[in-house]
Amino acid sequence: MKRFFILMLLALASVTANAGLLFVGGYPDKVMVIDEAQGKIVEMIKLSTGLPTSLRMSYDKKSIYVTTNDHAGMEVIDIATRKVTNKFVLNDPTHTFRFGGGTPDPAGKFLYGQTTEITKMNDRFEVGKQKYSIIDLATGKITKTFDTPANAAGGGGGGRGGGFEISPDGKYLYQFGNQITVLNAADFTEVEKIELAKPDGPALENLGFGGMQEMLSEPGQRVTIFNFSDPIVHNKVFGLAHFDLNTRKFDFKPIGPAPVAMTNLRVTPDQKRGYAAINNGSGGNKRCEFYGIELATGKLTGTAEFPCKSRYSFGMSSDGKKLYIYGASFEIEVYDAVTYKREAVWDLANDMTGGGMIVVP
Repeated sequence: MKRFFILMLLALASVTANAGLLFVGGYPDKVMVIDEAQGKIVEMIKLSTGLPTSLRMSYDKKSIYVTTNDHAGMEVIDIATRKVTNKFVLNDPTHTFRFGGGTPDPAGKFLYGQTTEITKMNDRFEVGKQKYSIIDLATGKITKTFDTPANAAGGGGGGRGGGFEISPDGKYLYQFGNQITVLNAADFTEVEKIELAKPDGPALENLGFGGMQEMLSEPGQRVTIFNFSDPIVHNKVFGLAHFDLNTRKFDFKPIGPAPVAMTNLRVTPDQKRGYAAINNGSGGNKRCEFYGIELATGKLTGTAEFPCKSRYSFGMSSDGKKLYIYGASFEIEVYDAVTYKREAVWDLANDMTGGGMIVVP
């Protein structure tokens, strides 16, 4: 009997050690903290600036930056204490801002992105031009703005340009879209443009990184799904791309015919496998599948169909063994990453936003 209890305790300790925490946005003004071992909310973090629309981990993985919709707000959550350590709003009674593509610098002092300012006049609203902006996180103010060139990277920013990443030394910004634009972080002057439409490979016509990509655990590394087409029949194909923020080198491996839509890539902690969820068809003919990808070779390791939803997001557990289907709903569906079988449905009894999921081991 004693041996039985010891084995039970060891098994419980193993489960607890492998379980992590999930941070997701919730209506109307909170970030929910979910324990993976229990499949339950263990804490609600109240936001004073409104509805969370996106969550992003800091470069040192100690904080979470949450953008909010009500007043163009930002709140910073300390992961260890789960407390809000900083907050501000950009809007004032006569000015409204739309903000996109944001990334904090490695030191956590500035936030870089693109803003559009809307000014309330006596008889109308004036919509300003889109600008590159630097926000001082200590004061919560836009300290510098720069005109956005007409040929700025497109895609991935909700109509406001592509998403940003920053180099490990904080000197350069990378804007991902139909090309990769390298910008000086101090003044947004263009340093280099990597034309993905003309890659160093045979018979490739168009190549795009799309939206925000999944960051690998090492600083300065990024891996994502991309699409390209051949110049003759324009057959669309998707593949795997690696980009190094230090050397500005990228390589890509074609995988197969491009689906109608595909989620961002999720990478296992050992960086050997990646997973994505894809959509094909529409309406009653819509088909949703998991794709498992071997990162070293770019080969598919397995596919499996799962029940489609009208809209959903895709995530992975902290140990890489479970896949999550979630979104603007009350539930998270849990699938095994090997068998692709649905194992559980977590009813959170609270409506989630579509602002993404931060996984903390």
